[in-house]
Amino acid sequence: MSHQEFFRGAETRQSKVVFPGTLNANETLFGGELMKWMDEVTFICATRATRQRMFTAKVENLEFICPVKENSIVEVVANVKKAGSVKLEVEVQIFSEPLYSSERHLAAKAVFVMTALNEKNKVTRLSLPELIHSFE
Repeated sequence: MSHQEFFRGAETRQSKVVFPGTLNANETLFGGELMKWMDEVTFICATRATRQRMFTAKVENLEFICPVKENSIVEVVANVKKAGSVKLEVEVQIFSEPLYSSERHLAAKAVFVMTALNEKNKVTRLSLPELIHSFE
């Protein structure tokens, strides 16, 4: 079984609408708000994949590709890309589409590195031994 098949049920999608309160001085979606949305969806994806307490350890290769304008629908899509002994790499993509148009664009993407925590909030191994063994 491939890791994509193993983690298929962990894919997480969330849609939001860009309202005036989320805009920056350029009248586009504030990058910090977009990152917050990415982090939330990544957390859900990682938790679904592991059923463990997870936290964001690092964000890699964050790329803002095109601006997201007011009155747009934003879809955040997260998928597990790779599993290790203590961390998951989750690929996150942001798609943007105007409310009243069928256009759809990749607006941003990143890889979030998520780590499992034990009951004392210390880093712990992922409890996915059969998968980890096959990918390390």
